[in-house]
Amino acid sequence: MSEKKVASQQPSSKSAAVFTSKSHFEQILQSNKPLISIFQDCIAHIKEHISGTYLFLLTDAEGVLIAMDYCKTLEEVVRQSEIRVGMYFTEESCGVNAISEAMAKQGPIYLPPEEHESPFFKTWHCFSTPLTLGSKTIGYLDVSTINANMKSELIAIAKLIPGNMLSRMQSLPEPPPVEERPVQLTERQLHVLRLISQGQTVKSIAIKLNIKECTVNHHKKIIFEKLGVQSSTEAVSIASRMSYL
Repeated sequence: MSEKKVASQQPSSKSAAVFTSKSHFEQILQSNKPLISIFQDCIAHIKEHISGTYLFLLTDAEGVLIAMDYCKTLEEVVRQSEIRVGMYFTEESCGVNAISEAMAKQGPIYLPPEEHESPFFKTWHCFSTPLTLGSKTIGYLDVSTINANMKSELIAIAKLIPGNMLSRMQSLPEPPPVEERPVQLTERQLHVLRLISQGQTVKSIAIKLNIKECTVNHHKKIIFEKLGVQSSTEAVSIASRMSYL
Protein backbone atom coordinates (compact mmCIF):
# COMPACT_ATOMS: atom_id res chain seq x y z
CA MET A 1 0.00 0.00 0.00
CA SER A 2 1.29 3.47 -0.84
CA GLU A 3 2.41 5.87 1.87
CA LYS A 4 -0.40 8.19 2.97
CA LYS A 5 1.61 10.57 5.15
CA VAL A 6 4.70 12.65 4.57
CA ALA A 7 6.67 14.37 7.35
CA SER A 8 7.36 18.08 7.00
CA GLN A 9 10.96 19.25 7.18
CA GLN A 10 10.02 22.07 9.54
CA PRO A 11 10.54 21.26 13.24
CA SER A 12 7.94 21.68 15.97
CA SER A 13 8.18 21.36 19.73
CA LYS A 14 7.06 17.73 19.57
CA SER A 15 7.79 16.39 16.09
CA ALA A 16 7.73 17.37 12.44
CA ALA A 17 4.21 17.98 11.19
CA VAL A 18 2.68 15.17 9.16
CA PHE A 19 1.00 15.73 5.80
CA THR A 20 -1.15 13.38 3.76
CA SER A 21 0.15 12.38 0.32
CA LYS A 22 -0.94 14.45 -2.68
CA SER A 23 -3.04 11.66 -4.21
CA HIS A 24 -4.79 10.90 -0.93
CA PHE A 25 -5.43 14.60 -0.31
CA GLU A 26 -7.09 14.91 -3.71
CA GLN A 27 -9.44 12.08 -2.71
CA ILE A 28 -10.16 13.82 0.60
CA LEU A 29 -10.98 17.10 -1.16
CA GLN A 30 -13.24 15.35 -3.64
CA SER A 31 -15.24 13.58 -0.94
CA ASN A 32 -15.53 16.75 1.19
CA LYS A 33 -16.48 19.27 -1.52
CA PRO A 34 -19.94 20.07 -0.05
CA LEU A 35 -18.53 20.52 3.47
CA ILE A 36 -15.74 22.82 2.25
CA SER A 37 -18.13 24.90 0.16
CA ILE A 38 -20.55 25.36 3.07
CA PHE A 39 -17.67 26.24 5.42
CA GLN A 40 -16.35 28.89 3.04
CA ASP A 41 -19.81 30.38 2.57
CA CYS A 42 -20.48 30.55 6.32
CA ILE A 43 -17.09 32.13 7.05
CA ALA A 44 -17.51 34.67 4.23
CA HIS A 45 -20.63 36.05 5.91
CA ILE A 46 -19.15 36.07 9.41
CA LYS A 47 -15.69 37.53 8.86
CA GLU A 48 -17.14 40.76 7.45
CA HIS A 49 -18.23 41.58 11.02
CA ILE A 50 -14.98 40.62 12.80
CA SER A 51 -12.50 43.44 13.32
CA GLY A 52 -9.80 41.61 15.30
CA THR A 53 -7.35 38.81 14.51
CA TYR A 54 -8.95 35.49 13.62
CA LEU A 55 -8.16 32.10 12.10
CA PHE A 56 -10.72 29.52 10.96
CA LEU A 57 -9.68 25.91 10.31
CA LEU A 58 -11.68 23.00 8.91
CA THR A 59 -10.46 19.40 8.97
CA ASP A 60 -11.96 16.14 7.81
CA ALA A 61 -12.90 13.37 10.27
CA GLU A 62 -9.28 12.24 10.54
CA GLY A 63 -7.92 15.69 11.36
CA VAL A 64 -6.58 16.55 7.89
CA LEU A 65 -6.77 20.30 7.22
CA ILE A 66 -9.00 20.78 4.18
CA ALA A 67 -9.78 24.51 4.34
CA MET A 68 -8.80 27.62 6.28
CA ASP A 69 -9.43 31.34 6.34
CA TYR A 70 -7.78 34.15 8.27
CA CYS A 71 -7.55 37.94 8.47
CA LYS A 72 -5.16 39.85 6.21
CA THR A 73 -2.88 40.75 9.10
CA LEU A 74 -2.03 37.06 9.49
CA GLU A 75 -1.03 36.40 5.89
CA GLU A 76 2.72 36.64 6.50
CA VAL A 77 2.52 34.80 9.83
CA VAL A 78 0.68 31.86 8.27
CA ARG A 79 2.97 31.88 5.23
CA GLN A 80 6.01 31.47 7.45
CA SER A 81 4.40 28.71 9.53
CA GLU A 82 4.09 25.05 8.59
CA ILE A 83 0.30 25.23 8.51
CA ARG A 84 -0.93 24.13 5.10
CA VAL A 85 -3.93 22.24 3.78
CA GLY A 86 -3.17 18.53 3.86
CA MET A 87 -1.60 18.78 7.32
CA TYR A 88 -2.77 16.41 10.06
CA PHE A 89 -3.88 18.20 13.23
CA THR A 90 -3.62 15.03 15.29
CA GLU A 91 -1.55 15.08 18.48
CA GLU A 92 1.10 12.83 16.93
CA SER A 93 1.53 15.31 14.05
CA CYS A 94 1.75 18.67 15.79
CA GLY A 95 1.38 18.04 19.50
CA VAL A 96 -1.59 18.86 21.68
CA ASN A 97 -3.88 21.39 20.01
CA ALA A 98 -7.57 22.24 20.15
CA ILE A 99 -8.49 20.00 17.21
CA SER A 100 -6.57 17.00 18.56
CA GLU A 101 -8.28 17.45 21.93
CA ALA A 102 -11.71 17.71 20.29
CA MET A 103 -10.91 14.51 18.39
CA ALA A 104 -9.87 12.74 21.58
CA LYS A 105 -12.82 13.92 23.65
CA GLN A 106 -15.33 13.90 20.78
CA GLY A 107 -16.75 17.15 22.05
CA PRO A 108 -16.18 20.92 21.93
CA ILE A 109 -13.13 22.25 23.76
CA TYR A 110 -11.43 25.56 24.47
CA LEU A 111 -7.63 25.44 24.66
CA PRO A 112 -5.71 28.44 26.05
CA PRO A 113 -2.28 29.41 24.66
CA GLU A 114 -0.24 27.76 27.42
CA GLU A 115 -1.75 24.32 26.78
CA HIS A 116 -0.67 24.11 23.13
CA GLU A 117 2.45 22.13 22.23
CA SER A 118 2.82 23.63 18.75
CA PRO A 119 4.98 26.81 18.79
CA PHE A 120 2.61 28.47 16.30
CA PHE A 121 -0.34 28.31 18.72
CA LYS A 122 1.54 29.32 21.88
CA THR A 123 -0.16 32.74 21.76
CA TRP A 124 -3.55 31.56 20.47
CA HIS A 125 -6.91 31.08 22.15
CA CYS A 126 -8.54 28.20 20.26
CA PHE A 127 -11.99 26.65 20.31
CA SER A 128 -12.62 23.45 18.39
CA THR A 129 -15.70 21.30 17.98
CA PRO A 130 -16.66 18.12 16.09
CA LEU A 131 -19.07 18.41 13.17
CA THR A 132 -21.48 15.52 13.60
CA LEU A 133 -24.25 14.37 11.27
CA GLY A 134 -26.40 11.82 13.05
CA SER A 135 -23.90 9.56 14.78
CA LYS A 136 -21.09 10.21 12.29
CA THR A 137 -18.33 12.79 12.73
CA ILE A 138 -17.64 14.40 9.35
CA GLY A 139 -15.01 16.92 10.41
CA TYR A 140 -13.75 19.43 12.98
CA LEU A 141 -14.05 23.20 13.12
CA ASP A 142 -11.50 25.41 14.89
CA VAL A 143 -11.90 29.12 15.55
CA SER A 144 -8.85 30.92 16.98
CA THR A 145 -7.63 34.37 17.97
CA ILE A 146 -4.50 35.85 19.54
CA ASN A 147 -6.58 38.66 21.04
CA ALA A 148 -7.72 37.60 24.51
CA ASN A 149 -10.43 40.28 24.43
CA MET A 150 -12.00 38.53 21.40
CA LYS A 151 -11.96 35.07 22.98
CA SER A 152 -15.59 35.09 24.16
CA GLU A 153 -16.82 36.57 20.89
CA LEU A 154 -15.12 33.93 18.73
CA ILE A 155 -16.17 31.08 21.01
CA ALA A 156 -19.77 32.23 20.63
CA ILE A 157 -19.29 32.31 16.84
CA ALA A 158 -17.69 28.86 16.91
CA LYS A 159 -20.72 27.46 18.72
CA LEU A 160 -23.12 28.91 16.13
CA ILE A 161 -21.30 27.91 12.93
CA PRO A 162 -21.62 24.09 13.29
CA GLY A 163 -25.41 24.25 13.56
CA ASN A 164 -25.60 26.35 10.40
CA MET A 165 -23.17 24.12 8.50
CA LEU A 166 -24.78 20.85 9.55
CA SER A 167 -28.28 22.12 8.78
CA ARG A 168 -27.16 22.94 5.25
CA MET A 169 -25.38 19.59 4.92
CA GLN A 170 -28.57 17.75 5.88
CA SER A 171 -30.55 19.64 3.25
CA LEU A 172 -28.24 18.51 0.44
CA PRO A 173 -29.69 15.90 -1.94
CA GLU A 174 -28.44 12.35 -1.61
CA PRO A 175 -25.40 11.78 -3.85
CA PRO A 176 -25.92 9.35 -6.75
CA PRO A 177 -24.77 5.78 -6.11
CA VAL A 178 -21.19 5.07 -7.08
CA GLU A 179 -19.32 1.87 -7.67
CA GLU A 180 -17.98 0.35 -4.49
CA ARG A 181 -14.34 1.34 -3.91
CA PRO A 182 -11.75 -0.26 -1.65
CA VAL A 183 -11.70 1.18 1.86
CA GLN A 184 -8.84 3.66 2.26
CA LEU A 185 -6.88 3.27 5.50
CA THR A 186 -3.93 5.43 6.50
CA GLU A 187 -0.63 3.87 7.53
CA ARG A 188 -1.34 4.70 11.17
CA GLN A 189 -4.79 3.11 11.01
CA LEU A 190 -3.27 0.00 9.42
CA HIS A 191 -0.67 -0.15 12.17
CA VAL A 192 -3.37 0.07 14.85
CA LEU A 193 -5.44 -2.54 13.02
CA ARG A 194 -2.51 -4.95 12.82
CA LEU A 195 -1.92 -4.59 16.56
CA ILE A 196 -5.63 -5.18 17.20
CA SER A 197 -5.44 -8.36 15.10
CA GLN A 198 -2.58 -9.50 17.34
CA GLY A 199 -4.85 -9.23 20.36
CA GLN A 200 -3.21 -6.08 21.74
CA THR A 201 -5.23 -3.98 24.19
CA VAL A 202 -5.83 -0.25 23.84
CA LYS A 203 -3.32 0.35 26.63
CA SER A 204 -0.60 -1.78 25.03
CA ILE A 205 -1.18 -0.16 21.62
CA ALA A 206 -0.87 3.29 23.20
CA ILE A 207 2.44 2.28 24.79
CA LYS A 208 3.81 0.76 21.58
CA LEU A 209 2.89 3.82 19.48
CA ASN A 210 3.72 6.35 22.23
CA ILE A 211 0.29 7.98 22.05
CA LYS A 212 -2.61 8.42 24.46
CA GLU A 213 -5.23 5.70 24.94
CA CYS A 214 -7.94 8.16 23.84
CA THR A 215 -6.02 8.63 20.57
CA VAL A 216 -6.00 4.85 20.04
CA ASN A 217 -9.75 4.79 20.64
CA HIS A 218 -10.19 7.57 18.09
CA HIS A 219 -8.24 5.55 15.49
CA LYS A 220 -10.40 2.51 16.29
CA LYS A 221 -13.57 4.58 15.85
CA ILE A 222 -12.47 5.78 12.41
CA ILE A 223 -11.41 2.24 11.39
CA PHE A 224 -14.78 0.83 12.47
CA GLU A 225 -16.64 3.57 10.55
CA LYS A 226 -14.63 2.96 7.39
CA LEU A 227 -15.10 -0.80 7.55
CA GLY A 228 -18.74 -0.53 8.60
CA VAL A 229 -18.29 -2.70 11.70
CA GLN A 230 -19.05 -2.51 15.41
CA SER A 231 -16.29 -4.57 16.98
CA SER A 232 -12.59 -5.40 16.74
CA THR A 233 -13.41 -8.98 15.72
CA GLU A 234 -15.51 -7.79 12.79
CA ALA A 235 -12.85 -5.24 11.83
CA VAL A 236 -10.13 -7.90 11.70
CA SER A 237 -12.38 -10.25 9.71
CA ILE A 238 -13.32 -7.60 7.10
CA ALA A 239 -9.76 -6.28 6.86
CA SER A 240 -8.48 -9.81 6.29
CA ARG A 241 -10.93 -10.34 3.44
CA MET A 242 -9.72 -7.06 1.93
CA SER A 243 -6.12 -8.30 2.19
CA TYR A 244 -5.12 -5.56 4.63
CA LEU A 245 -3.91 -8.17 7.13
